[in-house]
Amino acid sequence: MDETSKWKENAEDNDTASSDRDDAQKGKYMTFKSGLEYFGLGIQYVEQIIQFQTITAIPETEDYIKGLINLRGKVIPVVDVRLRFKQPPLEYNDRTCIIVINVRDVTVGLIVEQIAEVVEIKEDNILPPPTIGRGSVQNKYVYGIGRVGDTVKLLLDPDKLLNDEDLSIAEQANEMIIEENER
Repeated sequence: MDETSKWKENAEDNDTASSDRDDAQKGKYMTFKSGLEYFGLGIQYVEQIIQFQTITAIPETEDYIKGLINLRGKVIPVVDVRLRFKQPPLEYNDRTCIIVINVRDVTVGLIVEQIAEVVEIKEDNILPPPTIGRGSVQNKYVYGIGRVGDTVKLLLDPDKLLNDEDLSIAEQANEMIIEENER
């Protein structure tokens, strides 16, 4: 077998593994509490969950962008989900944690009150968000309502949760680390 054939076979194996992983993650959501509601993020976006840690503030940014954390040598911005949803701030406690997500190849931390669980929500149990009110702040981030037993979870669209400016801050933080490491 020549090198090209080996490479193609290897790529096919990787595609199959990736496809299997995507199938295993399909319909699974990491749920968390913010205010009185429970929200869900597609598990494919979640890299890890970490304990709340010291945050370095960034001057002249939106109030919901709390600052930067150092996660094993990688500096990532963190966003307080409550503040992003225009909810009143809450004092952080031992249940507060950070969900580290990857959106468009940018790593960002989301500060949440508490993690609930990972749930599976089949597509036929996901309804479109309600159109009640005048473009509720939460509705612009919610792409669906997931029915789980007799409860509902508001399913978030991470691309809408983080705007281009937020992602730009994240990219700049990552570039600073790369430059620092090259020195």
